[in-house]
Amino acid sequence: MTDPLLSDPLRPDPLLPGPLVDDVWLAARLGAPRLIVLDATALLPSPRHDGDYRSGNGRAEWAERHIPGSRHADLTGELSDQGAPYHFAVPEPEALAAALQRLGVRDGSEVVAYDSGGGIWAARLWWMLRSISVPVAVLDGGWQAWETGGHPIARGDETGGEETGGEETGSDETGGGEASATPVIGPLTPVPRPGMWTGMETVAAVSRGERPGTLVCALPPGGFDGSAFTRYSRRGHIPGSLSLPGRGLLDGTGRFLPAAELAERVGAVLKGEESPVILYCGGGISAAGTALALTLLGRQDIALYDGSLEEWSQDPSRPLTTGT
Repeated sequence: MTDPLLSDPLRPDPLLPGPLVDDVWLAARLGAPRLIVLDATALLPSPRHDGDYRSGNGRAEWAERHIPGSRHADLTGELSDQGAPYHFAVPEPEALAAALQRLGVRDGSEVVAYDSGGGIWAARLWWMLRSISVPVAVLDGGWQAWETGGHPIARGDETGGEETGGEETGSDETGGGEASATPVIGPLTPVPRPGMWTGMETVAAVSRGERPGTLVCALPPGGFDGSAFTRYSRRGHIPGSLSLPGRGLLDGTGRFLPAAELAERVGAVLKGEESPVILYCGGGISAAGTALALTLLGRQDIALYDGSLEEWSQDPSRPLTTGT
């Protein structure tokens, strides 16, 4: 469970123990001054027919109940590139850093991301923050783990609200009982890490066998083999891809499988294939969950195809394969 970003010797007095934390760890450190908690929940309903694309930002769900002191990180809005030809596109590093600054992230901050949607949204935010060298971890089990753990629950927006399930403070707090209506603003210097993102031309070259690498699709089996409806115009997967569904790496509570079981499940698919491993899905979301699982197992040769099938399927000349 090592992460080179989190074990950087230049990072003073680190808080985060690795890319994953549990609810007990977070509850004990909720008041840490450098700790920022972000709820990355977004809404992406299952398609009712091919081409049925609907999404929402999840802010209302955050306002209804959330971890005290957390803020909603809008992956559909300011944390995506609105000029890109596909949804959820990662912004340029400076734009991403500016959006994070508005959420209180600054140089020296360490971030815990969570969601109420099975962990894939938190993993997406985790991958984005890692890509500009912001120390970050994901709350294992997400909101469900926090709620079932009996920890305090905040309600309302940044200006205040009620708390239940623990000690009441009467406000949305930053931890330790101190209320805060606005995030602390300071500089945030993005330091891009090379090789974390890849594009359509590289994916096409790997698919054709012209470049080394292994394509891995993180969609559920029905999305991979084309038996289920797709949000896009065409069904199937990029030729040459292997199937490793992101949600299949979690247990029934939304937590990652134990290390031995996780390694066995991943190893059954990735058996010494060519490096790097290029992950994709429909929109680069589930793929981030699989990227987190591989990182937990110690792999570092991972790239994420940001446009994924939404971008790929727009061009009829890009082949898609159905079946297993």
